[in-house]
Amino acid sequence: MGTTFRQAMAWLHTWSGLIVGWILLAVFVTGTASYYRADISRWMRPEIGRIAPLSPDAMARAATLGVAHLQQHAGGARSWFIGLPQPDSPVVDLFWRTKPGTPPGQARLDPDTGAPAAIRETKGGDFLYRFHFELHMPPLWGRWIVGICAMIMLVALISGIVTHRRIFADFFTLRRDKAPQRGWLDAHNVTGVLALPFHLMITYTGIVTLSVMYMPWGITTAYKGEAPTFFAESGQIPAPRAAAGQPGTLAPIGPMVRAAMATVSEPLERLAIVNPRDANAVVTAVFEEPHGLSHEHPQIAFDGVTGTVREVRQGGLKPATRTFTTMVGLHEAHFAGPAVRGLFFLCGLMGSAMVATGLVLWSVARLPKPGARAHLGLRLVQALNIGSVAGLPAGIAVYFLANRLLPPDLPGRADGEIAAFFAAWGLVTVAALADPQRRAWRLALAATAGLYGAVVAVDVALVDHNWAGLLAGEARFAGFDATLLALAGLFGLAARKVARYAGPRRASRAAEAPARTAPAPAARAPRRTEALSEA
Repeated sequence: MGTTFRQAMAWLHTWSGLIVGWILLAVFVTGTASYYRADISRWMRPEIGRIAPLSPDAMARAATLGVAHLQQHAGGARSWFIGLPQPDSPVVDLFWRTKPGTPPGQARLDPDTGAPAAIRETKGGDFLYRFHFELHMPPLWGRWIVGICAMIMLVALISGIVTHRRIFADFFTLRRDKAPQRGWLDAHNVTGVLALPFHLMITYTGIVTLSVMYMPWGITTAYKGEAPTFFAESGQIPAPRAAAGQPGTLAPIGPMVRAAMATVSEPLERLAIVNPRDANAVVTAVFEEPHGLSHEHPQIAFDGVTGTVREVRQGGLKPATRTFTTMVGLHEAHFAGPAVRGLFFLCGLMGSAMVATGLVLWSVARLPKPGARAHLGLRLVQALNIGSVAGLPAGIAVYFLANRLLPPDLPGRADGEIAAFFAAWGLVTVAALADPQRRAWRLALAATAGLYGAVVAVDVALVDHNWAGLLAGEARFAGFDATLLALAGLFGLAARKVARYAGPRRASRAAEAPARTAPAPAARAPRRTEALSEA
């Protein structure tokens, strides 16, 4: 680990970054994409048009159709959730849970007729959003893994600040023509320092968002494990109500929707109905969060049988709870307008580049001498680097391609899109194991560029986006495709740079040729970093 504090921090930074770097890169990439989660979902459901905000009567009718469908198809469920039509998603989203361990049910309805909505089945941006903190694993396992990696990331950030004594001076230096290790270190420093406040903020707040799961002992001790009571007393949800164990009939939902919309000025987002066939049924109307840093949703709880208001939760959070919700709001950036959201997106890209350059830097610094063969461990690290830096973006591109190419009525279509994502990611990683590093980098980057270009081509060929109506609400499709083209250009440029890179040894041979007749200087051992061109 070294003999000084800074050497110890350097050792800690190097190995903590490598151990979790591949997971952190996936978390950063999908988390950055999640800033445009709604736009991705909208792009992946091109059949859905935009609508104006619905009136209370129209929302009441949509909720009534949702309840009728749930009573018919999910009568034995213990909880129902009704996502009401929004301007960007004019459908009724239904979701229900029966009992722990049983897969939940889901349906989407036309808000006018109550028939199944004629839209393609897809997870949209929600897949990338949930992958960001669950890794497409069982929620408990995925969140723990991501949380541990985020804690190690915080350690890597702090130890990196301590290690680089010239970190701010190096920020203004980008030595492209020097040794590969020096160039990768400069790129790592620039992307790390330029958005360092963002990196610290997003890592720390990411840990805080799931802190109750990571450190439940206070709630367990004070509330005897009754977490809903804690959330109610802290002002986050209405007070819970136990089931009576006696049958009850749910009151008409329409009057509750109208009463809720008359009480709170924010748009009504969804309804949650707990114990719908019990005498103690509760209907909770959840509204969009008000503009601001704090991530809090106004809520109104109704008695499900009588339809009377039980509780109104609008503001009034305790100081500790408001601090927590502000941390969540900072992390998810729901408060952000277009400019701030774009800034967060750029900072997320720099965070991804910081992790990616750190991973590459680790392997470049350990390349074997010219003529020597890389050992299995180094080849594995190199393949995982290629799989993370190029394979993960390629998987996202294939995810978008599958959305356009799979038949809209294909059973299990959403799972097919996700399977295509993992197949492309895995294929790039496995292919990197069987190829020399430099050639594998070039092919993987070029393939990723081609995939993003193909997504745009297929989108334009297969979907009529009414480009003439950009100012009428279709601008996001043009912006989405333009972003994909920009990514294709970046990956194509990277592939070109790798293909044309000659390396210090190869570039210097031409300059040294005329001087070969002169007395040769004293021999020196080859630098390890010069082996990049030989890898």
